[in-house]
Amino acid sequence: MKAIRYHGYGSHDVLTLEEVPDPTPGPGEVVIDLRAAAINHLDIWVREGVYGDRLKMPHIPGSDGAGVVAEIGPGVRDVAVGEEVVISPGLSCGTCEMCLKGEDNFCPSYVILGAGPDGTYAERVAVPRQNLVPKPAGLSFSEAASLPLVLVTAWHMLHALAGVRQGETVLVIGGTSGVGSAAIQLARLAGATVIATASTGKMDRLRTLGPDHVIDHAVEDIRRKVGEITDRRGVDVVFEHVGKKTWDASLKSLRPGGRLVTCGSTSGYDAVTDLRYLYQRQLRIMGDYMGTKGELLEAWRLVAAGVVHPFVDRTFPLAQAADAHAYVEGRMAAGKVVLTIGSEH
Repeated sequence: MKAIRYHGYGSHDVLTLEEVPDPTPGPGEVVIDLRAAAINHLDIWVREGVYGDRLKMPHIPGSDGAGVVAEIGPGVRDVAVGEEVVISPGLSCGTCEMCLKGEDNFCPSYVILGAGPDGTYAERVAVPRQNLVPKPAGLSFSEAASLPLVLVTAWHMLHALAGVRQGETVLVIGGTSGVGSAAIQLARLAGATVIATASTGKMDRLRTLGPDHVIDHAVEDIRRKVGEITDRRGVDVVFEHVGKKTWDASLKSLRPGGRLVTCGSTSGYDAVTDLRYLYQRQLRIMGDYMGTKGELLEAWRLVAAGVVHPFVDRTFPLAQAADAHAYVEGRMAAGKVVLTIGSEH
């Protein structure tokens, strides 16, 4: 099969299209004939070596994917060849205390597909049966592949961590990103008032997601605009994933007792926090690393019902994965970027 691999950490130029052996399904596994694989910032950070020298080289990146069941391993009885499926990216042992409690993202062996084992930038991938969800009939493979990682992350941040409630106000930083677009939709469904930010060229795309208020964070002061919108009260929840560039404004946009949830640091990880502001206003800061398989299934019902929608910016063929990474790194995307693999049909 064909796959995108790299033989060492580096820029997007290390991504090359190569011929590699087809995967075979082990016990409890299935092989997926992939049709699409979404790009996440995680793919870029892993490729750059941000998480350390932990990969077996050469490596196939990619966490999200959608396709058709091609082979079934021993012990799998409830999936048929030809079924259209989407991959749940979090891999865990399934037998430890945390997995049995339904908190598999705290499993000692937890890893995200493509951030350890080979991932989805390939024509085929083998994954455990429990990491499959049905592809909604109304979505293309590219649309379906764009959702799992960002959807379960946004769900976990807003519901499990922030506990967002009806009538609250949520500030979503970077609303046209994959995780930001999911957060806007989920916060609105929870009955919250949503303020969302984006840069100047992406404001029209941002408005299509239906936030109650928008802020152009390229030219407007986030904290001041939030003060105007909330009559100086501040927001109940800040949904943050940009990091250093927006961190201070995010914290200072919170009301006393407000909650900030974060899952990323695309503008830098070394943000400065004034601890006096933190404890005097009794703020809460919570970090997130994706979510659980059960949470994805819960959120996926909203996708299947047509209530939560994919937000795809553009697609690239698998062979142009390096160009797709460059596009994402250049902050040109307003929505998810997806690699197409073979036929969509």
